[in-house]
Amino acid sequence: MMVSLVSSLWLLAAIPGTVVGAVQPTSTSASPTDTTSSSTAADSPIVTINNYGLIQGNRSQYVNAVYNFKGVPYGGAPTGEYRWKHPPHPSAWNGTRDATQFGPPCPQSGVDNYSEDCLYLNVWTPENATLNDVYPSTEGPGVLPNATNSQYPVYVWIYGGRFAGGATSNPLYDGAGLAAKGVVVITMNYRLGALGFLAHPELSANSSSGTSGNYGLVDQQASLHWTIENCAAFGGDPTRITIGGQSAGAASVIDHLNSPLADGLFTQIIAESGARYPSDPLIGSLAQSYRQLAEAEVQGQAYIASLNVSSINEARNLPVEAFLSSGELSDTTYDGTVFQNNSNYVQPPLFRPVIDGYVLPATYQSLLNLGNHSIVPVLTGNNKDESGASPNPGYSVANYTAINQLDFGSVDLANEYFSLYPSGNSSTAANNASNAFYRDQSRIGTWLWANEYVAGSQNFSTTGNSTTYSYYWTHAPPGQDAGAYHMSEINYAFNNLYGTDRPWTAQDYAIAETMSSYWANFIATGDPNGQGLAAWPANSAASPVTMELGDAFEVMSVADSSNIAFMKEWFSKWTVY
Repeated sequence: MMVSLVSSLWLLAAIPGTVVGAVQPTSTSASPTDTTSSSTAADSPIVTINNYGLIQGNRSQYVNAVYNFKGVPYGGAPTGEYRWKHPPHPSAWNGTRDATQFGPPCPQSGVDNYSEDCLYLNVWTPENATLNDVYPSTEGPGVLPNATNSQYPVYVWIYGGRFAGGATSNPLYDGAGLAAKGVVVITMNYRLGALGFLAHPELSANSSSGTSGNYGLVDQQASLHWTIENCAAFGGDPTRITIGGQSAGAASVIDHLNSPLADGLFTQIIAESGARYPSDPLIGSLAQSYRQLAEAEVQGQAYIASLNVSSINEARNLPVEAFLSSGELSDTTYDGTVFQNNSNYVQPPLFRPVIDGYVLPATYQSLLNLGNHSIVPVLTGNNKDESGASPNPGYSVANYTAINQLDFGSVDLANEYFSLYPSGNSSTAANNASNAFYRDQSRIGTWLWANEYVAGSQNFSTTGNSTTYSYYWTHAPPGQDAGAYHMSEINYAFNNLYGTDRPWTAQDYAIAETMSSYWANFIATGDPNGQGLAAWPANSAASPVTMELGDAFEVMSVADSSNIAFMKEWFSKWTVY
């Protein structure tokens, strides 16, 4: 793995060697010298946050055998001089802090309870976790587990929302159902829009790194430091931390995989609607898109000027309401390209991550080729009805033909395209052909990414574990007509159908049981396989298969060999991210 660069504000505690394998048996006994661990048997458990104070949680409203602790500060308010800086440490508190309510969402359009003081996280842990069964680390901040500690694996979740919206209070991210399977689940808020991703020459000039623009990612990394320093107090194992996310959360996970600042902060990743091949032209539409620092600084100057202020200091004095709509601004990635009239190529948000040479050191492709990133097990995949595919794309034969003649004809691939994805003589045939292409594009792109991830990792290191598992989600939740849409897998992976109001069926509960078991196994061991589950093979360049999850749980082909060859050629025609 790459050499770790440690932020001056967030020091990583030294952690003993990694423990791998199945979830360890739990113990409700505590250290003989621990006077607070008896709270594990209470309805209002109390946990000590090292150097900060006591917090009191309660039982989950959904799963009685799980405790939750909400609204726990992992960073201080990024306001005033800390607006567009690394977040400060939270302040210690006196007495016992109530941890039964979520902290406020970070500022964004569409919510009315936001606060710029929003860097809070939430913890769900099994009721038999050995709370406070810890000792202080002598090599850094935080605490480490005693031998009697339950040492459950830890899952840190990053929500999606195009880096413009989202909050951990969304019931979609409730962690109780997954925690009940033997996982400590942690979710966190992070800065969004311009507050999270503004780059500007003044900010770069006044930072120790000479860069700016990735404050939302830095928030997430701060929460990972907090997790390593404190998860043992909740019965978690600081040597088994999985980071996971969906959409912008998945893009964030990939960013941390590539970031030298996150090296050593996790042991494996889950990226839902995540890794795509770096020269897939659709990547510019998605959260995995990014900006170069010089470009982002120019955009930041224009944005600050649009607020009728002339400096960053003046912008720091503006009320937070001035920035609420910043997440709705779009970039011009596809203007002037053959894709500008193709509605599947959506302009990305203006404020999104930045290749700055510090938080994000280089392009996806260069890091893949070199293997110069964290080398850890990966679970990633896509959904059937996203990234261009849907139950009703709305094409006629004429506009399907015209759009794809332009897109593929521009790189002399029109004949090959229409041979593999013919329009037919009806709108149904045209819609099916379009869906076939975009679904192939997702599956093939992820398979190719995984091949290069494994190959680059093995070239870089002979000791790291780069085993990768890919999936294809196919189940359409009941009560809607968008199919297996973007985000539709989350309830099932979290095993929290209870939190979303849909006409769930017995089939849905069975799918959630299986899906979350794969997730819990991977979080525990880096391998989703386990007793009673259909075998899920690791990705292999020699075998183009993936795992169908949802309507079936079985191995399926990525695509026919001719389609794979065509997609490789199509990808080769475009800019590499």
